[in-house]
Amino acid sequence: MPCGEDWLSQPLGIVQGFFAQNGVNPDWEKKVIEYFKEKLKENNAPKWVPSLNEVPLHYLKPNSFVKFRCMIQDMFDPEFYMGVYETVNRNTKTRVLHFGKYRDVAECGPQQEVDMNSPRTTTLERQTFYCVPVPGESTWVKEAYVNANQARVSPSTSYTPSRHKRSYEDDEDMDLQPNKQKDQHAGARQAGSVGGLQWCGEPKRLETEASTGQQLNSLNLSSPFDLNFPLPGEIGPACLVKVYEDGDCFKVNDILELYGILSVDPVLSILNNDERDASSLLDPMECTDTAEEQRVHSPPASLVPRIHVVLAQKLQHINPLLPACLNKEESKTCKFVSGFMSELSPVRAELLGFLTHALLGDSLAAEYLILHLISTVYTRRDVLPLGKFTVNLSGCPRNSTFTEHLYRIIQHLVPASFRLQMTLENMNHLKFIPHKDYTANRLVSGLLQLPSNTSLVIDETLLEQGQLDTPGVHNVAALSNLITWQKVDYDFSYHQMEFPCNINVLITSEGRSLLPADCQIHLQPQLIPPNMEEYMNSLLSTVLPSVLNKFRIYLTLLRFLDYSISDEITKAVEDDFVEMRKNDPQSITADDLHQLLIVARFLSLSAGQTTLSRERWLRAKQLESLRRTRLQQQKCVNGNEL
Repeated sequence: MPCGEDWLSQPLGIVQGFFAQNGVNPDWEKKVIEYFKEKLKENNAPKWVPSLNEVPLHYLKPNSFVKFRCMIQDMFDPEFYMGVYETVNRNTKTRVLHFGKYRDVAECGPQQEVDMNSPRTTTLERQTFYCVPVPGESTWVKEAYVNANQARVSPSTSYTPSRHKRSYEDDEDMDLQPNKQKDQHAGARQAGSVGGLQWCGEPKRLETEASTGQQLNSLNLSSPFDLNFPLPGEIGPACLVKVYEDGDCFKVNDILELYGILSVDPVLSILNNDERDASSLLDPMECTDTAEEQRVHSPPASLVPRIHVVLAQKLQHINPLLPACLNKEESKTCKFVSGFMSELSPVRAELLGFLTHALLGDSLAAEYLILHLISTVYTRRDVLPLGKFTVNLSGCPRNSTFTEHLYRIIQHLVPASFRLQMTLENMNHLKFIPHKDYTANRLVSGLLQLPSNTSLVIDETLLEQGQLDTPGVHNVAALSNLITWQKVDYDFSYHQMEFPCNINVLITSEGRSLLPADCQIHLQPQLIPPNMEEYMNSLLSTVLPSVLNKFRIYLTLLRFLDYSISDEITKAVEDDFVEMRKNDPQSITADDLHQLLIVARFLSLSAGQTTLSRERWLRAKQLESLRRTRLQQQKCVNGNEL
């Protein structure tokens, strides 16, 4: 390993060292953060840190240094904790000063007790976030992070990365390893020195906690311990994240990469009224909470572990094939970007060919799909989100598996996505809008609580005749609101609260969509494969993994490129628009100019050009002309509006 293991396995020992050297001088906290920052800069050190996304919780050592890639689903009220406190030995009356940062439970030996009246005690505040794995994260993203991680787990386990998914879906591994589960909890309560692992609790309590955790994992989503994932079928741990610095810099739905200290102390699991006496070990203010709020805010640590954050970074993207921060002027990042941009043209050509095959030979639809996949809201003017490019792909065959397989292709290209099957059943019964539960004092998630740059594919081909009830009407309105304004109005009962978003929406439909769209392109298949599944599978299998990775880098990287239009080209575009209005004043409007500028923007970026050229402007006009002509032809064939 490139660095010593103490900071990974016993980070609290490191913290204790800085605290002992500096005492109550607050500089010790800054020194701790600097120490871990420097450690993570060493030789691929982040790859040696175990990740809660990949390693099952029962393989991780309590109080060890871990990382977690997650989305902030909810932000709880700030909580108070003892920043510094003093213990007294009942026999010798010896007094010892302790730090409370990065801990949930006061460190107190068998003969020690906390002196609550000590003048040296300081009370501080920390933020608490409820974090979940990134909703809709693609399988290839998870696998790339797993393959890159070189973390070593306890030698007593038989952990292999390929087994991580199973451990989140059922408890077979837990049942096979009861002793390891006990060891995990035994290490959670520390007595004496920080480095020591003396157990000072009751073994019976320990076994009860382990078995309770197993029972809770089998609860369904309607239980009081609903993990509150926005999307159905998600797996992985949810965590209560304790943030000490810069908590105000983060907001709900941000994607974070956290480095911190894992806390799974059994005393945190306050499940029933007969265990309320244990709350005396926690913050006294929590005793005033309702029972429901306490169950939600203090779930079993075996189900919802705690992470005390040492370092937190807001992620621009979750694509593991790119540098984490693309805005930095670091030589390594610049070299990567310039190297990839130099070979952009063949990558675009190959991607266009790949998507043309996926769209059954329709190269025009493939062009627009590329523009859609690299689109992003680059700014907001008043309430108008600029850069959104929602595409309605009409002409999709009804009662076919085409849309399902097209989504599978998109899943292989983008880091996070979700396919919403727009059936009457789903529209009337699914929860789209997050809402505030005041009894439990938490934000209950909905399908539209998604992080930036998620690809949302709405499959309208599944919509059948029937009646939308009131929730269904509200859900359709929420989708329209998302598409038009790139915002979701969360329901706080007494008022609505706007949450801006940046979600790429692709609508597949037979005719024109019921939902608004920035651009409608009618699919014109050049071939109809007899077996759609075999066709799409063979398409995916013929693409080399290295080429697929280039597609993934291409689609993520181009979202972050700057773009501008020179004064000369601006004047040429204005003159061109005036000429177009003269030739066809009825059909050319200001909205058409806006659409042309958006198409020209993403067409330029798709070719790696950060300024608009005359050539790209003419190509954008050509594409728009072909798209409009196709829609008119289809309208004439069907005799009705598409």
